Amino acid sequence: MSGYATPTSEGGERGRSLSLASGRGFTVLEGEKDKEREGTASPSPFHPVNSTSGGAFFSSTSRGRSAPDLPAFYSTIDLLQSEHLAAARSLISGEALLRELEEEIARDCEGLKMFLRAAQVIDEISPRSKDSIVGVGERLACKLVAAALQDRGVDAEFVSLENIVPSSLHELSDYGERTVRLEQPFYDAVASAVAERISQCGRRVPVVTGFFGPVPNSLLTQIGRGYTDLLAALLAAGLHPETSELQIWKEVDGIFTADPRKVPTARLLEVIYPEEAKELTYYGSEVVHPFVMDQVMRMAIPIRIKNIENPQGSGTIISPSLPSPPSSPGAGAPPGAPRRLPTAVTIKDNIIILNVASTGRKTSTHGFLASIFGILDRWGVTVDLVSTSEVHVSMALEDFTAGSGGKRMRDRLVHELSKIGHVTLSPGMAILSLVGSQMRHMVGISGRMFTTLAEGNINIEMISQGANEINISCVIDGREAVKALNLIHMSCLQVKPDGPKGRVGPWLY
Repeated sequence: MSGYATPTSEGGERGRSLSLASGRGFTVLEGEKDKEREGTASPSPFHPVNSTSGGAFFSSTSRGRSAPDLPAFYSTIDLLQSEHLAAARSLISGEALLRELEEEIARDCEGLKMFLRAAQVIDEISPRSKDSIVGVGERLACKLVAAALQDRGVDAEFVSLENIVPSSLHELSDYGERTVRLEQPFYDAVASAVAERISQCGRRVPVVTGFFGPVPNSLLTQIGRGYTDLLAALLAAGLHPETSELQIWKEVDGIFTADPRKVPTARLLEVIYPEEAKELTYYGSEVVHPFVMDQVMRMAIPIRIKNIENPQGSGTIISPSLPSPPSSPGAGAPPGAPRRLPTAVTIKDNIIILNVASTGRKTSTHGFLASIFGILDRWGVTVDLVSTSEVHVSMALEDFTAGSGGKRMRDRLVHELSKIGHVTLSPGMAILSLVGSQMRHMVGISGRMFTTLAEGNINIEMISQGANEINISCVIDGREAVKALNLIHMSCLQVKPDGPKGRVGPWLY
């Protein structure tokens, strides 16, 4: 992920426009209220009380320790520090401001060394500790951006949200529990707390960390690397109805009909609807975290995807207003209107098919399924697609067998499932998904999809259609993924290839 934020303000009755810097971990927001500054950023868990005092932990410049004794991660942190210092010196001309920022960068990096050294001594690191380590990079980036804005005369303020989650919410987590599901009341409380903190900035431009501190069972575990997008969505929801639009800045122009790196004829979508965007995100189009749409769409706030390298582009709008369906399920589009096509096609790679076939009739159907999914739940295995019969279950899931740890998990999982039935694994697969908000009204679209794959000599291992009827998915050999993507894009989305004789790539030959 990478990006930066452009502060914008709609002003007047249109409210507030939010811009998110996705991936470098900061959000820049332009406030509208003029309030006195209240409080300061929460202290960092990595800030040492005295970085030059005695004790067990020293930096690479500390006295009494030779280079061979330094842990290997010291060199990585030193590189991180030197790159941020170089960036600061290239961006900031004010001596006092630069000196203050250099001290902040050095203090954060020194604190990180101490934290990791302590973890090395006790030979243990928790999921929450991993969260905090990741958050250091965001804090450094935000401080750098805030200082650069101040150096250019912008009244900016660095805002750390490391401890913004109300303490009462941490009671949701019991020690030893593998997962605590974060429900909507949790997000509502965080949205309110974040909005309250930002309101304290008045008319200053807040530069906000996307990392919002420890949550039950860890931020990375519960939400994943898209938590920066989620933070901006929670802030947009918390500031509602002042928020007119949430902008997410990426390194792409928006959402396309297919991955433009794999499909040369992919088109930029001007408008897409929340359910379509969620399906595309889940099945391979990693543009917007699905939790983002859950939070802002319930407030009817549109999301605009913009490109940091093409700021003049219109981007893609994820509109909270769904299109009107045809008057009857089989009616299709009105006479004379263009026929509505599927919205996009996407591929999710690194899929493995897990098959479990019952070895006898002793287990009832519901008992057979309950036993399988109970085992998968205990192992924390998430199923992407499932196809069942009375005595056979096929499941498509992300390949968890990489590395020695993954192989051990695979062997133990297969051993446990083998007590229920015969187990087979088919790695190296991919999920091909055709997505459209009104595909339930598109007579014959699934037939065209599967016919196209058959004519391309692509075998289908498994078929599934989403319950919301906006997604048709199938599992194919991963080696055929790019070929299948282009064929479906041409056939079902009716995007014809360019160039001599319609040739679009070597995958057909």
